[in-house]
Amino acid sequence: MPRELSAGGVAVRRMRGRWWFAVIEPNGRPGVLALPKGLIDAGEGAGETAAREVLEETGLRCDVDRRLTDVRYVYTQSWGEERGTRIFKIVSFFLLRYTAGRLGEVPPEFAHEVAEARWLPLEEAPALLAYKGEREMAQKALESL
Repeated sequence: MPRELSAGGVAVRRMRGRWWFAVIEPNGRPGVLALPKGLIDAGEGAGETAAREVLEETGLRCDVDRRLTDVRYVYTQSWGEERGTRIFKIVSFFLLRYTAGRLGEVPPEFAHEVAEARWLPLEEAPALLAYKGEREMAQKALESL
């Protein structure tokens, strides 16, 4: 079974006395809220990938604070020549701390991936994120802060 290695981040910022995190709504998935993530490029570390993906998908610059954990799952590819292939995927998630940028200022070359990016209260993440593994990552981030 083919494998994919990805990384993503729970990008956080302290505002108005509480922790907020950056969430995206992927294009073509109205109402789905997710964490920024993507494939690890050759020669790139997982933490670097997480920070890059957050920048590309949200417009935020962040520093990696710590690794949270990995999420593992199998999915069936639904596009291209490999359509129908089952893929074993590992996504390494990191806690990232906001340093600069305006949420939603997605570089134009990545705007096709993300319909919207916004801040949400971190304590609400487990109820708002669409995917179980990502809800668990947000909970881990909250507990580690």
